Amino acid sequence: MGTIRAQQKAQTRQALLREARDLFAARGYADVSLSDVVAAAGVTKGALYHHFDGKVSLFRAVLEQVQHDVADAVVAAAGASEDAWTQLVDGCHAFLAASVSADVRQVMLVDGPAVLGWQEWRAADEAASGRHLAGALTALVDAGVIAPQPIAPLTRLLSGAMNEAALWLAGSGNPQDLTDTTAALDRLLGALRNG
Repeated sequence: MGTIRAQQKAQTRQALLREARDLFAARGYADVSLSDVVAAAGVTKGALYHHFDGKVSLFRAVLEQVQHDVADAVVAAAGASEDAWTQLVDGCHAFLAASVSADVRQVMLVDGPAVLGWQEWRAADEAASGRHLAGALTALVDAGVIAPQPIAPLTRLLSGAMNEAALWLAGSGNPQDLTDTTAALDRLLGALRNG
């Protein structure tokens, strides 16, 4: 009996997250009510409040899901190569490619900082993908591929540039912009490389 109940709870939570993600991506945080979410998920508000304290709590969970999906795509792309430089470049390319998705743009880049505040959003971004970028850069410095330098500012510079490019790409609608942005990123990254 307990196992069935736990499965039902998990299914309800997943339905709420799925529907909230779709609604937040399509309409933005401000234009989505909890009534919209529970109606789309086919559950009661009581069921929603069993899992989440309110709209911000639900949004936070959706944002974490989106950030982890993007981080997983980056890690998968980077993991396709044994070469540390190629891992960095492929991971950065995967991040930009993921950014053209409506949910990534709206949830992660537009509403995330506005709803949660810059500090909380930044901490979530750091937990989801910033540490991967810092790790890749550290490995490249240690291997002598990139000149020795403090990793924290370099990580933030690259992350900030890619987040800004991602926000722009997600709203552009022109497929050529992704190609051009990727080429510009390659030139930027190439300038870091020794020799």
